[in-house]
This record gives sequence, C-alpha cells and structure tokens, in this order.
Amino acid sequence: MSQQDQMHRYLFENHAVRGELVTASQTWRDIIDGHDYPQPVQQLLGELLVATSLLTATLKFDGDITVQLQGDGPLNLAVINGNNQQEMRGVARTQGEIAEGSSLKEMVGNGYLVITISPKEGERYQGVVGLEGDTLAACLEDYFMRSEQLPTRLFIRTGEHNGLAGTAGILLQVLPAQDASLDDFNHLTTLTETIKTEELLGLPANEVLWRLYHEEEVTVYDPQSVVFKCSCSRERCGEVLLSLAQDEVNQILEEDGQIDMHCDYCGSHYVYDSVDIAAIRNGSAGEAEQVH
Repeated sequence: MSQQDQMHRYLFENHAVRGELVTASQTWRDIIDGHDYPQPVQQLLGELLVATSLLTATLKFDGDITVQLQGDGPLNLAVINGNNQQEMRGVARTQGEIAEGSSLKEMVGNGYLVITISPKEGERYQGVVGLEGDTLAACLEDYFMRSEQLPTRLFIRTGEHNGLAGTAGILLQVLPAQDASLDDFNHLTTLTETIKTEELLGLPANEVLWRLYHEEEVTVYDPQSVVFKCSCSRERCGEVLLSLAQDEVNQILEEDGQIDMHCDYCGSHYVYDSVDIAAIRNGSAGEAEQVH
C-alpha cells in the first residue's frame, strides 16, 4: 500500500529557515493516467506538480494557482492548476516528437514559466519567469531570488518506487524579514542535498527529516493532504456553452444530435442534447449526462 500524498511544513528552531517536504506520487499518477505522454513529458509534469505544491504552501494565499510552461518547442504547454487545499490537476500539449531523455529546454524551446495566483479576495497576481536555468527547480529558485529576494532551494525527485512512478520534493527558504545567516542556509542546503531519490519516495516524511537533520532542532507541523481533483463540472461546461453563439450551438446539435464536452485534465465527457441546451438557456443546468 502506498503512503498518502502529503505536504509537511517544518521550521528550524535555531536558524531563520523554513522547509517543506511534499510527496505527490499518487496525484502524479492520476494526472498522467489515460494520457499517452512521452516519458520526458510525464517526468516534467511530475516536477511541475511538486513545484506547484511547494509554491502553494510557500506563497500562502486562499484561492487558486496555475503554474504553466509555454514555448515554441515540441512541448508547447505543460500546466498544473491547484489551490491552497492542495487539490491539483494538470495537462500537457505537444506539437512534435519528443525524444527520450529530452531536457527542459529541448522540450519547451524558447519559452517561459508563468505563475498565476487568483485569490478568493484581493487582486490576481501573475509572475513570468524566463527559462534561464537548466531545470525547473533552478528557474524557480531564480524566480524567488528576483521577485522576493529570498534565498530558496528546491530539490525535486522523480523515479520509481515499488514499481510505481513516484515524485516528491523539498523546499528550503530563508524566512522573510529575518536576519538569516547565509552560512546557516548553505549548511542546511548541503545536508538536504544528500537525500537519495529512493529515500524521498519511499520513507515516511518524519524519517526523511530525521535522516537529514538529526543534529538540528526541527519543528514539524501537521501535514496537509495532496490530492488529484478536477474542477470541471456539468455546470461549468454549461456556462461555456451559454457563452457560445446560439447559431453555432444549434448547428452542432443539428449535425451531431448532441454536444460532447471533453475535459483534457481528467478525461470526463459531458454530453448535452437539445433538451439539455434548452434547459441551460432557460436558466437550468439540465441533466446532462456525465461519462468518464
């Protein structure tokens, strides 16, 4: 039985540094299941998932987050949507062949990383990061250094554990508005770099933290579950249909007899016939059939 995906926050008592450890293997498998992604794209989505989860916990907001890679390479889009409840979903789109072992830059080409935060209250925020680092982790470290002037390190691992795809990661960050010693931060970074992929994927979080920091005083907070959850629904698809021109919708109904709305994230189909469309237009969501 695989362990539950979880986000663990922790604090070093004697250093002005905080940490996060996330395991997201099952969530990753749920995201890539049913999609025929090349192996490098699967791996990148695993890294993006871990990075988004760590960002969500670090940036502290109540609402939604989208982290997406866009470029002119064979992978033109990879995106993870999440929220502060650690409910995650993701999708990728390719427009060309992606060779085994392709790097981030080989896949995305000339591109950038876009981080969008949509809080339930307050203004929407968007940050754009150039892909100057060789890895997703390096690009995000650069983002934190430029946008928040906070030394940050990310350690993201993907691999196999017990024959199943697994992904996990650790974030270390100097606490804002505190006079943290860079020597302390570098010392903790050096300790964290010793983590093995199989340890991060296979051991309980408390055991990982003990192995890394047993000579430090570390306070570990209650974990938060990380899950795959798609926000698509019959109602949302109905709203999309309402936004389309009536003539366009009517023409599809005449030609096909129904409208099939497909969710790229989870594979759900929402099927509407003329009765459903009439109900939507009359202010009722109707009883459109959902097919998984």
